[in-house]
Amino acid sequence: MANLKDIQRQIKSVSNTQKTTRAMKLVSTAKLRRAEELAKRSRLYAQKMNQVIAEIAGRIKCSKVGGLDNRCFAKIENPKMVDIVFVTADKGLCGGFNIQTIKAVNKLLKEYKEKNVKVRLRGIGKKGIEFFNYNEVEMLDKVIGLSSKPDKEKSDDFIMTSIADFNDGKIDALHIVYNGYKNMITQELHVNTVLPINTDSFDCNAIQSKSMLELEAEDEEKMLESLVEKYINYNMYYSLIDSVAAEHSARMQAMDTATNNAKEMVKNLNVEFNKARQAAITTELIEIISGVESMK
Repeated sequence: MANLKDIQRQIKSVSNTQKTTRAMKLVSTAKLRRAEELAKRSRLYAQKMNQVIAEIAGRIKCSKVGGLDNRCFAKIENPKMVDIVFVTADKGLCGGFNIQTIKAVNKLLKEYKEKNVKVRLRGIGKKGIEFFNYNEVEMLDKVIGLSSKPDKEKSDDFIMTSIADFNDGKIDALHIVYNGYKNMITQELHVNTVLPINTDSFDCNAIQSKSMLELEAEDEEKMLESLVEKYINYNMYYSLIDSVAAEHSARMQAMDTATNNAKEMVKNLNVEFNKARQAAITTELIEIISGVESMK
């Protein structure tokens, strides 16, 4: 039977852990409310921007002889070099939030390696960077602090290298991998190909019939060129906003589970403590009775 003092020490330790996990859950819940609202507003803006770009690009593709000549919309069959940007959290204690993103990045790396395509890995978030550093995977860029506090200007500066290299022909594709927010209890993994922009879904008849934009033909390409960079920049920024909301959601769930587990453990330890105390009392009574009997 375990020592009573050892059990008491365990109960105290687990109870303190329970207090910590409960506090962390409350903090994540408060942060999630703010992040969730920002993510919802940002998602709406991103969707509208995507619609406008798809409409303008579709109109040019359907009406201009030769279609789109912007490299951002080119179909590159055999890429030679690609950029993979991943977003993970700067902190742990959020369940499988980070490992899902890391697994998705590893899968992409493996696929491109099998095709003999060179990959430039660019990381945002301490946990992902630490993982790839530990596994000696070379990274072009590393940023810590941006995933926990998304900043539009820093986000634009970070992704600008990939945009410029794509326009110059140094890379042939750009992927952004992150774990996004779906709802309070669910995160959704995203592996987005930001460049080149896919035009396969453009329907000329639908675009012409549903178009709400009134642009002169000569203005369409200028408008598209100015929007493309904003589109890519905002995709990067939105992935940071979406990721931080998902991180708080995942941590809230993880801390809730940890709190419940600690509560159950304290309950079991109390039962064990009572059994041990009862056994000790029984032993003492037997010793007293045996002593009295031996004196007769």
